[in-house]
Amino acid sequence: KVLDASTLSFGTRVRWFAICFVAGIMCSVLGTALLWLPNGIKLFALFYTLGNIAALASTCFLMGPLKQLKAMFESKRLIATLVMLLCLVLTLCAVFWWNKRGLAVLFCILQSLAMTWYSLSYIPFAR
Repeated sequence: KVLDASTLSFGTRVRWFAICFVAGIMCSVLGTALLWLPNGIKLFALFYTLGNIAALASTCFLMGPLKQLKAMFESKRLIATLVMLLCLVLTLCAVFWWNKRGLAVLFCILQSLAMTWYSLSYIPFAR
C-alpha cells in the first residue's frame, strides 16, 4: 500500500503534486538563468533535467508510482516515454562526459519536445 496513491488523502496528493510541479518549474527556470553565467552550461543542464524529472514525478502523487510507471510504458506512449528518458540521460552525458555545450542545449530542447509529446499522450486525440 505504500506505493499506492490511495494511501494518501486527496488533499495531500494534490498538495505534493503542486509542490513537485512548482519545484520542477523553478529548477528549469533557474537552470535557464544559470545558462548565461560563465561555464553555466553544466548547471543549466543539471537543473533543467532535474526540473523535468520533478515535474514528471509530481504526477506520481496523483496516480501513484506503480500506476504511473504502468501508464508510462503502455504501447500508446512507449515511444514518447523512451525518447523522453533518453533525452534526459543524453543531456547529462553531453554536458558532464562529452563536454559538448551545443549538444547539451539541443538535448534540452529535445527534452522539452519529448515531455510535451509525452504529456499530450494523456489527452485523447491530442497527438
